[in-house]
Amino acid sequence: MRASDRAYSTLRTDIIDWRLAPGDILAEVEQSARLGVSRTPLREALSRLVAEGLATTHTGRGVVVSEISLEAVTDLFDARIPLECAAVRIAARRGDPAVFAPLAEEFACAGPLIDGDADGQTAYYGLVARLDHGIDEAAGNPYLLQAQKPIRTHLARVRRLARDNPTRLLHSAHEHEQIARALADGNAELAEAAMRVHLHKSLQHLLTPSHAGHGAALHH
Repeated sequence: MRASDRAYSTLRTDIIDWRLAPGDILAEVEQSARLGVSRTPLREALSRLVAEGLATTHTGRGVVVSEISLEAVTDLFDARIPLECAAVRIAARRGDPAVFAPLAEEFACAGPLIDGDADGQTAYYGLVARLDHGIDEAAGNPYLLQAQKPIRTHLARVRRLARDNPTRLLHSAHEHEQIARALADGNAELAEAAMRVHLHKSLQHLLTPSHAGHGAALHH
């Protein structure tokens, strides 16, 4: 792997996982030393992050991790909702029930993961990723998948805002269970309706000023 690719991958993961928080300065000297790369490949990596919207350039500050605004979250969901609903509708028609029925059962039993430690919550997000992957595979639409890629990059970052709120995660697990059951039943209309309910509730939670964890990271 090229040095610039390695630096980009590490910085991208650190931003998505909140090890680098909104507003953190990505100083070239510091990051070069931390990542073990020279400043030229680091600059290439930073340019890619800026192009992806995960970082921004500021006069006098250099490159910083992008803030997450209420407006950006709303825009993200405006783009996400029609794409996710189209994908789940197609997946319900084309998918294998044997893929989605076990996932529904796992979501039904996800409470201990959510109420557990950080590793348990990481496992829960892994379960969500498996459902997303199952929907992608069942839909089999490369254009939908390509359109969703940049949205999912930012969504992974935004999802962390709910991580410290077990109540919301428990509700989310139930919503995902309903989506998976509708997919297992091959019911496209119900799968789309369940997805819309989930996305609406997720957005409302993120826009609620009192939501737990990283509320201060959202700006008007």
